Amino acid sequence: MKVSNILIAASVCLITTVSAETTTTTGKPGKKKPAVAQKNNDTITTKSGLRYVITKKNPTGTQAKKGDKIEAHYTGTLTNGKKFDSSRDRNQTFGFVIGNQEVIAGWDEGFAYLKEGETATFIIPDSLGYGARDMGDIPPHSTLIFDVELVKIVKPYPYEPFSGKGKDTITLASGLKYIVIEPGDPAVKATTGQMASVHYAGYLMDGTMFDNSFQRLETISVEVGGGGVILGWQAMLPLMCKGMKVRVIIPAAMAYGAKGYPGVIPPNATLIFDMILMELK
Repeated sequence: MKVSNILIAASVCLITTVSAETTTTTGKPGKKKPAVAQKNNDTITTKSGLRYVITKKNPTGTQAKKGDKIEAHYTGTLTNGKKFDSSRDRNQTFGFVIGNQEVIAGWDEGFAYLKEGETATFIIPDSLGYGARDMGDIPPHSTLIFDVELVKIVKPYPYEPFSGKGKDTITLASGLKYIVIEPGDPAVKATTGQMASVHYAGYLMDGTMFDNSFQRLETISVEVGGGGVILGWQAMLPLMCKGMKVRVIIPAAMAYGAKGYPGVIPPNATLIFDMILMELK
């Protein structure tokens, strides 16, 4: 049931690049730098060495900031124009939390300069990329060029631990107990075989939190009535409807049993889950 946060070292958006030859103060050829198809004064160089240019601005868009989860499209190329990765080829955006070191440093810095709906080109020195590491398609000490689009900023769900005070506790024959905090939409009931998008927080009986999808800013996708989750979840989801909020008390026999989950959940532990059924497909 525990969902771990996956740290990635970034890939990211396609552009065709050329090399622009700079000159020194003596007029002799200097070091070559990747060029972008923009006016020179549109390209900003930060203290870290990141170069970026916003290629499509959205003045009314929400400004991204550290701690925001974003969904982005990208294509990444080397300075010789060779593409090494692209979310657009997969037709699927990539999500990460800015500032959580889930991606290379050039991404954590660069996306914080953008607003929702904007596109940009990042030119990332190896010190903000993969450094001396050999990443296969990306040689050591590579400057990386990304053509990116900040598609969406995902704001945190305003979660506070549920209180069942004054509400009825329903007990099933299996020993599972639950309290309906909010009933949701009774016209959109979960049915076996549907995919449910669920936000949740899991607690031990002493109040210790052991997992929380709200903190990760992402839901978990679960088949209603299907496997892949503990028995308590398998029993609870078919009783829910879209938007329903419940506090579920799951006996050890319907959770991790006598083995527990080493390092997280003790043996024979009764678990409490706050659950919200966000979407059904």
